[in-house]
Amino acid sequence: MVSTALQPVTLSEFMQLHNIEESPAWELLNGQVLQKPMPTFYHSLLQKYLVRAIDNANSVYEAFPELRCILSQNSVVPDITIIHHSRIPLGNQPIQGAPDWIIEILSIDQSVTKLISKIQACLAEGTQLGWLIDIQEEVIMVFVPNQPLLLARADMALTVLDEIALQLTPNQVFGWLKR
Repeated sequence: MVSTALQPVTLSEFMQLHNIEESPAWELLNGQVLQKPMPTFYHSLLQKYLVRAIDNANSVYEAFPELRCILSQNSVVPDITIIHHSRIPLGNQPIQGAPDWIIEILSIDQSVTKLISKIQACLAEGTQLGWLIDIQEEVIMVFVPNQPLLLARADMALTVLDEIALQLTPNQVFGWLKR
């Protein structure tokens, strides 16, 4: 990630910047302006298959890649944002508030600490579930409010939102990369 601000920036100041929607997107996290790294092929492939799997579960939730969410003090663009149908904006607007479920896919040049911080910021504002996928280690870190971190590996059933009829394991997820 690239950081541009030496002094903390407020959410209002960040939202006035002209380049935040450039590709890759810019985020504001804890007063720091950060640009997301360009995704790798494996990153994009996991994003594609996860969005498809979540949307094919035919629930009241929908998955979106790279959708901006405006929190109380931060502006984040999760790799995958899952939100209830009732929260989908009517116009071409960002999501107001934290996603219901956030999925981040760790890229080689990303900071695990910054991604965990992003997930924790979302959990503090109402996110019900967070995944941090580490392709190199073949582990999915599962974050649930007020519960210890779960390191899901191999054939462990992954936690999903209650209203989503989706059964996945890390082996299935990482299997998508071995086509």
